[in-house]
Amino acid sequence: MNQILYQCNFDKNNSKHVKNKLLIIILFAIFLIIIAFCIYFFTKYELSQNEKISKNLVSNFNIMTLYSNSIDNYSATKVTTEEDSKSFVIGLIQIDEIGLTYPILSSTSEELLKISPCRFYGPMPNEIGNLCIAGHNYVNDTHFGKIHYLKVGDNVKIFDLSGNFIEYIIYDKNEIRADDLSCTNQETNGLREITLITCNNIKGNRVCIKAKEKGD
Repeated sequence: MNQILYQCNFDKNNSKHVKNKLLIIILFAIFLIIIAFCIYFFTKYELSQNEKISKNLVSNFNIMTLYSNSIDNYSATKVTTEEDSKSFVIGLIQIDEIGLTYPILSSTSEELLKISPCRFYGPMPNEIGNLCIAGHNYVNDTHFGKIHYLKVGDNVKIFDLSGNFIEYIIYDKNEIRADDLSCTNQETNGLREITLITCNNIKGNRVCIKAKEKGD
């Protein structure tokens, strides 16, 4: 009889221990889910806010080019961040094939890349040389999230600060290693070229698209 009572008490204690353990696991899982949701909505909010800033810069660009042909008078489109308060809009990139229109910021930093594509290397827009533009590849297809859909023969428009644009035709598209900077080469034989660079979220490489002035 004592053995039976002992077994019963053991089973009860063991069952209670299992229930407590399951409760802890459930509470921990709920906590993780809440954290995941918070991170998701914060990231989505941050992307939304940066997208608004980018659109405002596009609007400012369109307005300011009506009144100014000088970069000195373009202070209204300066970008203020904690990391780089001297950056400003130097032009506009438009790719009709993928519905992309963004300002081009004058320099590259992690904070600026969150706002819009940035001049990574090379001359100012539509000057002689190879203008390299870097942009984030966001999962919601903003910024350079859709440039992998582009193909050879597609067109890219680059607007300068005067409001004029030059149309470039894509002649090369490939993936490069993250440490491969050969795409920034400035030997263009006196021609205008652009290079679009973004990350490949799957392989960790870079998508690199090169285009030259249409008609050359």
